[in-house]
Amino acid sequence: MAQQPDPAAPPPEVHTVLGALRSPRVLRCELLAGLVVALALVPEAISFAVIVGVDPRVGLFTSVTMALSIAVLGGRRAMISSATGAVAFVVAPVMAAHGLDYLLATVLLGGAVQVVLGLAGVARLMRHVPPAVVTGFVNSLAALLLLAQLPHVVGVPWVVYPLVVAGLALIVLAPRVTRLVPSPLVAIAVLTALVVLGGLDVPDVGDEGALPDGLPSLVLPDVPPTWETLRIVAPYAVGLALVGLLETLVTADLVDAATRTGSDKRREAWGQGGANLVTGLFGGMGGCAVIGQSMMNTRLAHARTRLSTFSAGAFLLVLVVALGPEVAAIPMAALVAVMLVVAWRSADVDSLRPSTLRRAPLGHTATMLSTLAAVVLTHNLLVGLVVGVLVAGVVAAPARLRDVLSRRRGR
Repeated sequence: MAQQPDPAAPPPEVHTVLGALRSPRVLRCELLAGLVVALALVPEAISFAVIVGVDPRVGLFTSVTMALSIAVLGGRRAMISSATGAVAFVVAPVMAAHGLDYLLATVLLGGAVQVVLGLAGVARLMRHVPPAVVTGFVNSLAALLLLAQLPHVVGVPWVVYPLVVAGLALIVLAPRVTRLVPSPLVAIAVLTALVVLGGLDVPDVGDEGALPDGLPSLVLPDVPPTWETLRIVAPYAVGLALVGLLETLVTADLVDAATRTGSDKRREAWGQGGANLVTGLFGGMGGCAVIGQSMMNTRLAHARTRLSTFSAGAFLLVLVVALGPEVAAIPMAALVAVMLVVAWRSADVDSLRPSTLRRAPLGHTATMLSTLAAVVLTHNLLVGLVVGVLVAGVVAAPARLRDVLSRRRGR
């Protein structure tokens, strides 16, 4: 069936940057969409930086460089790329074991792998990943996000717990009052004001590391160019490439459906690699397409051009450089609340309901739960992806064998 245009979206002739620049109404829509997305990226970028174990500015600058780069290189207009939980969990172990320089080397190699895979047409192959594996992957990411919040709620002052509850309430209830400002940002602003004005002694973002006081600069990782270095970073780089591409292509499909427009998946695949190369060269921790902000940009703000993606990165850069002290004062309780909501919205909750599990085919359930269990046990999304594909293959083998035998008998 042919895709029908979205009646709330701009007409097709202004789906380009040049078309947006010629239309004041569309230009305003694109710029406002970018501003809202930039505000929404701040808390998640900081949270993912904490997960990786790097300064908050690394996560923030990662989101800046990913958005600016993919606006030019990507194949899906108006889709947002930034620091993400999927990539953060892949690269966190190399940061913990070997430090920032090896992390940057991993991001650069992962970006190069994505470019090669994209040019080789891997986007077509990703379409054959079983839906049960994708569901398990999404649920696994949500589970890891939940587990990553435990250090921030264990052994902390008691006042942290009511702050987290208050943050959750604000995120859920704020949209009923206004949707002009992202509800996570409302929660962060209110909780920060409560902590600062009340003089509460609770962990804050400033405790996690230094905030930006200038523009990101070009940097090369200080690692020896040896086989040993390659042996260390290659597994994580391949994991970054595959996990990042999977989440990106899933997000692109969702945006295609939401906007009723098409996209160039091959270009998006190698474009993500190019964006990660740029990000790695500017000291970033790697990223990919992000579902929440992409849907916010296209579905809620009705953005349709690369201008919205570029402006999101540009606005974010201005925000983090100009408001460093304010960002440092954000209580970690606020970010925990944000990430709990992100985890909930990331998960396919319906797929985990007992009623759904009873109705679903046994093979689908086994594949999904195997993927989820493998990730939770190993804290490695790539392991879960491989396990899920293997289980799906084993589950489907008898049916495929029956088809082969029936075709031979028919001859």
